[in-house]
Amino acid sequence: MEFKIAAQMFTLREYMQTPEQMKVTLKKVKDMGYKAVQISGIGNVDETKAQAIADITKELGLKVCATHISLDQLQNEFDWVVKFHKLWDCKYVGIGAMSSEYTKSKEKYIEFANMLNEIGQKLKENDLVLIYHNHRFEFEKFEDKVGLEILYDYFDPKYVQFEIDTYWIQAGGANPAKWISKVNGRMGVVHFKDMAIKNNEQIMGEIGSGNLEWDEIIKACNETGVEWAAVERDSGDKDAFLSLKESYDYLHSKGLE
Repeated sequence: MEFKIAAQMFTLREYMQTPEQMKVTLKKVKDMGYKAVQISGIGNVDETKAQAIADITKELGLKVCATHISLDQLQNEFDWVVKFHKLWDCKYVGIGAMSSEYTKSKEKYIEFANMLNEIGQKLKENDLVLIYHNHRFEFEKFEDKVGLEILYDYFDPKYVQFEIDTYWIQAGGANPAKWISKVNGRMGVVHFKDMAIKNNEQIMGEIGSGNLEWDEIIKACNETGVEWAAVERDSGDKDAFLSLKESYDYLHSKGLE
């Protein structure tokens, strides 16, 4: 089954801080053509935010396919995290990054992986799936393996999935399509983000505007059971709404919706 695309709302986080902003912003996203969103960048989710997102997405017919929430909220408000994900009918619970205390050694990576395995097991008992999103720092090498490979070895596939970010894989000196293939069966949500060069610097670009091999990436996603590709651009000169629209149009031209 072909995967579907979503808008990663971290791209529009400045316009998602109040229920009033959320309504306007999510309507614009729907009008671009997106049928799903990943909720991220809105801070810890309280009852007001949770209900607003539930009401607005239902009214617009938008699917909440995944989230990014803080590890702190997941650890200290576990029951509430389960509750608002159920309210949103959202299966994938995302951790956007590990804190720097876990990035210093192989042993700390293993400690982090074991911690997420325990949380992921509890989420699975509630019919939810824990996913971990990488950056570039996971490509620092410890002995003979980079950090992301250590997580690959120590995450229990029953309890923790990956959320590969194409830009950060490339920034780490690796191949996005190969990593998508590597985590075959262990990733339901992927992040689509392009990499371009401007003034001899790496920058985040709209999908199709940079240098990533999108035909290979799309093929790998279709071959490995990916359900959702969340389109993201953390920062850039171009208006964030226009950025998401251009990325949607490019992916739509490839037959994706």
